Amino acid sequence: MAKHDRSIGEMIGELSDQLSKLVRAEIELAKAEIQGRLQKISVGTVLVLAAAILAFYLLAVVIATAIMALAVPFEPWLAGLIVAVFLLLVIALLAWLGIRHIKRGVPPTPATAIESVQTDLTAVKEAIRP
Repeated sequence: MAKHDRSIGEMIGELSDQLSKLVRAEIELAKAEIQGRLQKISVGTVLVLAAAILAFYLLAVVIATAIMALAVPFEPWLAGLIVAVFLLLVIALLAWLGIRHIKRGVPPTPATAIESVQTDLTAVKEAIRP
């Protein structure tokens, strides 16, 4: 049977099969692309984590250096106390700022979206009423 002798049903069936194959191929391509990106993300995450660990050790070195530098004009115990009080103030400030930002986001409800849905529901109810 020649190609032009096929029925519409056969052509629709073939189109459906080809469309199904195309969708499956696109899904496989998307999966492969996502896996590649996830691999890059995981490598990047490990590198950032390693940098964070080294930054923590660097912070310890900077604190020790500050104490040693202040130990020149002051007694060593006073130098340590000065650095400790400074760090306590920095920690308190960061905690206060963090708590303020957290309180702004609590509760995590999409208020604008909820208001929009309520407006839509009201409009639909009014349109349905005779």
